[in-house]
Amino acid sequence: MSKLTAAERVAVARHPQRPNITDYIGALFTDFFEQKGDRLCREDPAILGGIALYHGRPVTVIGTRKGKTAEESIRCNFGMPGPEGYRKALRLMKQAEKFRRPVFTLIDTSGAYPGLEAEARGQGEAIARNLMEMSRLTVPVIAVITGEGNSGGALALAVADRVLMLENAVYAILSPEGFASILWRDASRHEEACDLMKLTAPDLLAMGMVDDVVPEPEGGAHLAPEAVFRELDRALSRHLAALLKESGPSLLGKRYQKFRKMGAAPKEEA
Repeated sequence: MSKLTAAERVAVARHPQRPNITDYIGALFTDFFEQKGDRLCREDPAILGGIALYHGRPVTVIGTRKGKTAEESIRCNFGMPGPEGYRKALRLMKQAEKFRRPVFTLIDTSGAYPGLEAEARGQGEAIARNLMEMSRLTVPVIAVITGEGNSGGALALAVADRVLMLENAVYAILSPEGFASILWRDASRHEEACDLMKLTAPDLLAMGMVDDVVPEPEGGAHLAPEAVFRELDRALSRHLAALLKESGPSLLGKRYQKFRKMGAAPKEEA
C-alpha cells in the first residue's frame, strides 16, 4: 500500500476527478436499468439505484451520487441524500430480496443532508430503518467505500456481508473538519483529526471494520481508473462467489454477528 498520510488520503478520496458511481456502473455492470422514486414523496438524485447484470447474473446496484459537473452536483445535492434517497434504496433492497438478487452498494458521501427540511421529512428514521432492514436481508450484500464514507449517511448503505474499501477511501463517523470542530472547536486542526480518527483503509482493515482493501495506482484512482475497475471487479467476483455458497439464514446470522462484535472488548481468558 502507498505511504500517504491520513490527511493526504482524505484529499485523494475527495479528488474531483475520482471515479464516481456512474463510472463504476458503466465499467462493471451491463444492462443497468435505473429505478427512481421512494413511492412516498419524491425522487432523490443523490441516490442512484437500479437493476443490472454482473457477469450475466441479475443484481441490484445502489449508491450515492455526487455528480460530475457543477449542474449535476447541485442537482444531486453534492452526494448528500435526503430521506427520500434512503427510502428509495430500501425499496430497491426489498425488491432484491423478493427476487433473490445480490445487492451491491457503492458509497461516496460526506454524509446525509442535515438540513431542516430533511429532518422534517424523517431523515433520522429513514437511516435507522435502512440499518434495521439491511441487517435482515437474506441475499448477499457487498458494500464498497469508493471515496468518502462519512456518518450514518454512509452506514445506511453499508450493513453488508462484505465491506470493501478502495485503498485511498476513508470511512468514519463524520468528516475530519467536523471532528476537529467538536473536539477542539477549531476546524483548522482537521489534519490532526485525520490521524486520531483511524479512518483510512489500512487502519480499518487492521481493526476488522472492513473486509478487504482494493489497491489503487500511485496517486489515486483518478490517474488510472481502468486499473481500479479491474481490481475491484476481481474483488467483487471473489467475495460474491463465496457468499453465493451460503444459505439465506446463514448470511443473516453471520452478518448479525459481524456487526455485533465490532468495537467489543476482547474476552479475557480465565
